[in-house]
Amino acid sequence: MKIVSFGDVHMATRNLERMGEVMSDCDLVVLSGDLTNFGGIEDTRKVLSDVRRSCARVLALSGNLDRREVIPFLASEGIDLHGKGRVIDGVAIFGCGGSNLTPFKTPTEFTEDEIYAALRGGYQQVRDLRPLVMVCHTPPFETRCDRILSGKAVGSTAARRFIEEVQPDICISGHIHESAAEDVIGATKIFNAGPFKGGGYIVAKIEGKSVNARLEFL
Repeated sequence: MKIVSFGDVHMATRNLERMGEVMSDCDLVVLSGDLTNFGGIEDTRKVLSDVRRSCARVLALSGNLDRREVIPFLASEGIDLHGKGRVIDGVAIFGCGGSNLTPFKTPTEFTEDEIYAALRGGYQQVRDLRPLVMVCHTPPFETRCDRILSGKAVGSTAARRFIEEVQPDICISGHIHESAAEDVIGATKIFNAGPFKGGGYIVAKIEGKSVNARLEFL
C-alpha cells in the first residue's frame, strides 16, 4: 500500500499537476489539515475535488484555519479522521484535527485535554491493529516539526504524551509552516511536510507490518 500525505493546502492545489508520477500508484491520500483559508464546506469541497482527480481514495482532517463546519462535512463524506479510527487495506489510521490553543483565536482550536481525548477516541477504534498511523494537524511538542521562526516549540503536549504512550509507527502532522522536517519519539517517526504550495509531501509504503515513510519535496 502506498500513502501520499500533505497538508496546509490553503486552497493551493496546483502542485498536484506536478505529482503525476508520485500519484500514479497511490492507494490513499491523507490530508493533514488546513485545507482552506478560514473556509467552510464549499472551499473544502473544491479541495477534495482537486485531490480526488489524482487519487480517488482520500482521508482528511480539518485544521485550525478550517471552520468548525468542516469536521461534520468530512464525516458526512465518510473520510474524516478527527476522533475517528479507520482501517484501509489492513492499515489502521486515526487522528485529531484543529490545533492546540493559539494567540490568534483561529476557527478550530482545542485544549490539550480535548486533543488527547480525540486521539484516544480514534485509537480505541483501531487499537488492536498494526501498522498504526497517527495523523494530528498539530505536531507533537518539542520536536524538529513544531518550531516557529524564533525556535520556540509550540506543538501539542497531548500529542507528544499520546505518542510516548502508544508508539504508533508514524505520526503525520503539519500546522507549523516553517518546520517541515522529520523527527522521532521513541519508535515513532514524526513528519511535518510544511505547506503544500512549498512542495512538501510524505510518502509511506507499507508492506505487511513494515512501514517505510519519508519526507519528499517537488
